[in-house]
Amino acid sequence: MSGIPLAVLDLVPISSGSTAAEALRNSIDLAQQAERFGYARHWFAEHHLNPGVAGTSPAVVLALTASATSTIRLGSGAVQLGHRTALSTVEEFGLIDALHPGRLDLGLGRSGGRPTERTGDAPPTTTPVIDGHTPNGLRIPPKFSFQRLLGSPRVALQRRLLQQPGAEAQDYGEQIDDILALLRGDYRSADGVEAHAIPGEGAEVHVWILGSSGGQSAQVAGRGGLRFAANYHVSPATVLEATEAYRAAFQPSDVLDKPYVSVSADVVVAEDDATARDRATGYGPWVRSIRTAEGAIPFPTPEQARAHLWTDADRELVADRVDTQFVGSPARVADQLEQLQEATGADELLITTITHRHADRVRSYELLAAEWQRR
Repeated sequence: MSGIPLAVLDLVPISSGSTAAEALRNSIDLAQQAERFGYARHWFAEHHLNPGVAGTSPAVVLALTASATSTIRLGSGAVQLGHRTALSTVEEFGLIDALHPGRLDLGLGRSGGRPTERTGDAPPTTTPVIDGHTPNGLRIPPKFSFQRLLGSPRVALQRRLLQQPGAEAQDYGEQIDDILALLRGDYRSADGVEAHAIPGEGAEVHVWILGSSGGQSAQVAGRGGLRFAANYHVSPATVLEATEAYRAAFQPSDVLDKPYVSVSADVVVAEDDATARDRATGYGPWVRSIRTAEGAIPFPTPEQARAHLWTDADRELVADRVDTQFVGSPARVADQLEQLQEATGADELLITTITHRHADRVRSYELLAAEWQRR
């Protein structure tokens, strides 16, 4: 399986009792270690108003990390375009590329953008799902409804704080087109006026679209002939829908002549299954804090997590993500990742790991890389 690259998705997590400064230092160290372990790329997510996540600006973290690494590709997973413009995005990544050319991935997401109408259920996937599993055994849980999150006052406040008063998000597809035109240097306004992003124009960045379903993101990525990253770790129920919709919409471009898909997975690896399960104990309470819209809490210790009093409603709230986290020895987790790759046809896998102790997170990536390279 070493022909399928592994990559890192990093939220810059803050552990309980720690600080944002320490989280940033840990993430930069993790990128240095991931480079040494042979990971293909290291991406930083964008999240806001979360006490337990310091990754609020991928471009800033990327700039810091680029200076501390030399060969690993670095990117955003993903820039939230709902509160940004095409120009500001291209200029920021153009600035980093000016000093670190040829190493950047510009991952773009719809978060915070205009809502899109999806009527009815998505068409059935060509891969059958029977009793919650694909034919090769990959777990595909029931769909989780994000309506509770979208209707949260805290989410509405976040949107208000991120956007200028009265501002409206641009249509996502149009925004992607503008970003690509600015990068190419052939942007023209509707009335024919040119715009040139300096730095940014001609930057050697790889554009990726991130998506959780077969909706607009998958369609935009496919029609544009762009790379696509599907989020099994965020929305495992819709990963097959997302990858199939992308491939169905794909049109060859100057960038790609065939589809290219990365699929994410939430992973904790240790020397043995019991140790891995212990280190992953905090995941359930952490996901619960996100799903209740209170914001990701600082990642708890195993002892703090075991003290959490679970209700049936709590368990239901996090079941899809807890049930699809890959936890165990290197061999066990690598087997599960092979299942994920086979079921989705992924060209690479994007690994996100959070543990309370930074050393345990680094060790998880190290053990996984070594096992993967042996296969």
